[in-house]
Amino acid sequence: MNTSDQAGTIMAFLVWLLLIYSAWTFTALAATDGIPSIFSALYVLFCVLALASHAKTTFTDPGSVPQAAVPNERMRREMGTPDQPLSMCSQCQTFKPPFSHHCRICNRCISRMDHHCPWMNNCVGVGNLKHFILFLLYTWSCSVFSLILLGWNYFMCADEDCTFNGVLTQLVRAVTVLSIGALLFTSSMIMNVTFGLMTGIGTIDRLKKKANNTIAEAIEEPIPLKDVFGIGAYWTWLLPIDPLLEDHDRVMGYSTPQRLLREEMRDEPARVFSPSGLSKDMLSI
Repeated sequence: MNTSDQAGTIMAFLVWLLLIYSAWTFTALAATDGIPSIFSALYVLFCVLALASHAKTTFTDPGSVPQAAVPNERMRREMGTPDQPLSMCSQCQTFKPPFSHHCRICNRCISRMDHHCPWMNNCVGVGNLKHFILFLLYTWSCSVFSLILLGWNYFMCADEDCTFNGVLTQLVRAVTVLSIGALLFTSSMIMNVTFGLMTGIGTIDRLKKKANNTIAEAIEEPIPLKDVFGIGAYWTWLLPIDPLLEDHDRVMGYSTPQRLLREEMRDEPARVFSPSGLSKDMLSI
């Protein structure tokens, strides 16, 4: 979360306010027998999952590249050549992993950065992409469920029990407008994220390639779902919990001297020095 971005803080708070308002409206409809209680409970569940996913997206590190970041062994072999030199961030003065970008709002490099989302008040990167996708899916589900339920009540039910009275009518109209707007926005973002997963090209990179008319020459590979949702049980994919990654360094795009040393000591316990020539004492400084 970027506390220095006041506009982003207001927009993130607005998301919570609107979802809580819609959940309260459906609760009020159920309390007055306007809709069945089971439908209200299901809608509130979607709202709770959407808010939890929003909170995780906002407060989870999106993949900030630390000062001590170094390329892993595979990247050293594939990129550490005159034809493909390792990149450095001119702002952070640190190693810049592939597909990472420096966010001017957050003032940090984000590994596999997709974009900076003001509605989350945070960047969307490799560290919180799962939570962002879940937020979009649960908010989309809230919108669709709301429009189907309220539309059926308005067009298909002629019983007097289906009539909303007094203030509830105005609340329902407001929720309908919000649901239409949320449905259009989340549908667009879901298609955007799906395209990124299928092509391996994030939003920022895609815009750059379109501007340079080079998107047809892209060589990026699709992003495996296990790199986003982890290698845990499939039911964990639906929960806003941090994923367990199969290969942390490969997914994040960088390693650290300490991690490289631990891996080397695990593979070759007799060796003391790391591939970079730094001893354990030097790495601990």
